[in-house]
Amino acid sequence: MDLKLQNKRALVSGSTAGIGLAIAESLAREGASVIISGRSQARVDEAIKKLRANGIKGEITGVAADLSTKPGVETLTRQVHSVDILVNNLGMYAPKAFEHITDEEWLKIYEVNVLSGIRLSRFYLPKMLENNWGRIVFISSESGVNIPVEMIHYGMTKTAQLAIARGLAETTAGTGVTVNSVLPGPTRSEGVGQFVEDMAKHNKTDVAAVEKEFFKSVRPSSLLKRFATSEEVAAMVTYVCSPVASATNGAALRVDGGVVRSIL
Repeated sequence: MDLKLQNKRALVSGSTAGIGLAIAESLAREGASVIISGRSQARVDEAIKKLRANGIKGEITGVAADLSTKPGVETLTRQVHSVDILVNNLGMYAPKAFEHITDEEWLKIYEVNVLSGIRLSRFYLPKMLENNWGRIVFISSESGVNIPVEMIHYGMTKTAQLAIARGLAETTAGTGVTVNSVLPGPTRSEGVGQFVEDMAKHNKTDVAAVEKEFFKSVRPSSLLKRFATSEEVAAMVTYVCSPVASATNGAALRVDGGVVRSIL
């Protein structure tokens, strides 16, 4: 299927590794020009190098800025005045017992996971509406529906993203702009991969055994029974960003491996 993304300009926040980098690569393979975003110039340069090594020949640029802060967003928007596609992927997570999560940690995770997408959307959405075409996608999580007891603050931010995406979608009625959220389930991203490897070393076992135990004990409702790949998540995001997905708006789309049991 031709997703008709040639000549579209896409910004993916938090795209130097993991799901974000996979989304950037997938969009680029479909013909979009892609802007990589990361906190350091070294990480941005390394991500672009990886994409080139993977055979991406189209336009790839990068901006180094801390998008969890207002000044960081302003740094980026001064350089990138408009985009056709905005993927709000930047995020952090940190397993921690509720009673030990400090006020500062609540505020930090909210600013990274939620305010970054709000600030970027607030800047780029009006221009999309003016052009009568655009795509905004929030990368939420199944944790926004199934709040994980081991990181309630993370789950809260993912639920917030669902609400923001749906609310913004309401403002696009009758236009060529759509706003959706995508809910990955357990995914073997950079951080998760390292976590699994560390657990395997700690338990003196192998990665396969750790993965099997995770889906037996922590996410038993999974139908996939394995970690999804970043590329599997990116495929859904790329479709939603495309012109052929024009009838999908205000939706929360799951790539969760069947972890969420509800039908709707």
